[in-house]
Amino acid sequence: MRDEAIQQYYGSTLAGSGDLKTGACCSPDSIPDYLRGWLGELPREVNERFYGCGSPIPAAIAGATVLDLGCGTGRDAFLVSRLVGAEGRVIGLDMTPRQLEVARRAQAAHRDTTGLDNLDFRDGVIEDLAAAGIADASVDVVISNCVLNLSSDKSRVLAEVFRVLKPGGELFFADVYGDRRIPPELLDDPVLRGECLAGALYPEDFRRMLARLGVDDHRVVARSPVPLLDADIEARIGMIAFESLTVRAFKLELEDRCEDFGQFATYRGDIPHHPHRFVLDDHHVFERDRPMAVCGNTAAMLSQTRYAPHFEVSARRAHFGLFDCGPTPAGGEAGAAGCC
Repeated sequence: MRDEAIQQYYGSTLAGSGDLKTGACCSPDSIPDYLRGWLGELPREVNERFYGCGSPIPAAIAGATVLDLGCGTGRDAFLVSRLVGAEGRVIGLDMTPRQLEVARRAQAAHRDTTGLDNLDFRDGVIEDLAAAGIADASVDVVISNCVLNLSSDKSRVLAEVFRVLKPGGELFFADVYGDRRIPPELLDDPVLRGECLAGALYPEDFRRMLARLGVDDHRVVARSPVPLLDADIEARIGMIAFESLTVRAFKLELEDRCEDFGQFATYRGDIPHHPHRFVLDDHHVFERDRPMAVCGNTAAMLSQTRYAPHFEVSARRAHFGLFDCGPTPAGGEAGAAGCC
């Protein structure tokens, strides 16, 4: 289902990210250095007309098939193209013709710069991936940058995502969340919708949507506040605290609580661009060669996905009850104490 109001907002109302009224759009300064360098090689209009709220670029994706939902001008898709390499494939899906025109115009320059021809930009809606020709269990990773909030049928989008993911595949996306449900009278406000506020996810409702799909554990990787900046918007919806969250969820059979099976995980330090530590989520930071106690779900995320070659994960022993979760030690380095 094509949303004409959203197409209008991102196709015509906004001429660039500078026209946004709020602070949801991600600053290049928040992007890792190795990715920021590549941004400078993209045509200016790709960066200027891209609207994102995070940097959902996953690690360890060489040779993978990646689907970018609501790819816009393709900024993230072009970055991912370099990471998947010649053996990988990136599908960018968007419903706004003017955004896709920018992405397609940039493809030739990308090929000339990188020597890669692994990008496929398609017109379509994120609620119906089958119509865009994306088959069951055909994708390794689905990414999205501030797009799910724009959908009026988020449950259907998530159902489609987990349909097309392969077993062990990953949804890795950034979006805007609110600390409560949006009042019904604000849901159809065109400016609040276009600014990614009226459709913001309430974390508990998001958790429930995933649970109905059999996804019992998801992880927050990063978070940052979303400043409203505009006085009129603040007056209408300022009672809600908004955050940009980067979240990952795997297509795995997991438990709805963290259970302790006496397992340890050790990062080998061989994921490109992550030589010293790997961040699974905001409370699992794996230091190279340092064993870390993990719950059964975390062990599965590391041993039954594309991360398996990069970790040594011990086998399950006896069941010891709930996993004793705790915060990651200060400084971002994980010790032997577990955290979940």
